Amino acid sequence: MPAYLQTLILLVTSNVFMTFAWYGHLKLQQSGTSSNWPLIGVIAFSWAIAFLEYCCMVPANRIGFEGNGGPFSLMQLKVIQEVISLVVFCVIANLLFQGQSLHWNHLAALVCLVLAVYFVFMNNN
Repeated sequence: MPAYLQTLILLVTSNVFMTFAWYGHLKLQQSGTSSNWPLIGVIAFSWAIAFLEYCCMVPANRIGFEGNGGPFSLMQLKVIQEVISLVVFCVIANLLFQGQSLHWNHLAALVCLVLAVYFVFMNNN
């Protein structure tokens, strides 16, 4: 499998875990599952999920980085990660938190992010 594809798959997987680590506890609280958990318990639960995020993010960056033979510069990796992060967040937020919906300004922001990817991949010559 090409390095760019490995990198993208690992980044998407990482961001799924990240989104659940950062926001999944809110859904658990809404459902009553973690309503009585102490804050330290919620933090420990989120850290356990975040560990899985790092297990995907670190290899994604190592495989994808041009300094390790990958296809992406450091700046490109970061912009790709941010775009994936926001897309994954939008999908999960709309699935888990049904009251959250996308509006025109969210879509405009997404277009700006796509433009950011375009600009970061432009040839600097």
